[in-house]
Amino acid sequence: MWLLDVRPMELIKEEDALKFAAAREVAAASGWRYAVVAGRRPHVCSVLVHLSSRRRSARDLLGMREQLLTAISGQQGQAMTFSELAEATSVPPVGRANIVRLLRHRELGVDLGSPLRHSPLIWAA
Repeated sequence: MWLLDVRPMELIKEEDALKFAAAREVAAASGWRYAVVAGRRPHVCSVLVHLSSRRRSARDLLGMREQLLTAISGQQGQAMTFSELAEATSVPPVGRANIVRLLRHRELGVDLGSPLRHSPLIWAA
């Protein structure tokens, strides 16, 4: 379990350090982990907006879903980069759009630690 203290960076004051330390001790005594979250990486919102743009259903005339899921399952639990997975399809540009669709529908997972371009790691969900 996690105890997360979430607040904007501009609202964190020097005297909050004691409060954070106390919360960390309480969490540790309960067997929990503790973290202060004071912001987000700037690209995360753009990735989420991009994923939400693929929320409408679409027909898969080229069988991209099957190609993508077969390619990623052939990795024996290992992740592939976004570009590697797209290139594993018969039509990579269409594969890219379908990767985003499968991410949106939680059939694939993604590391949100980097922008959704060429290098983020993708895995089977």
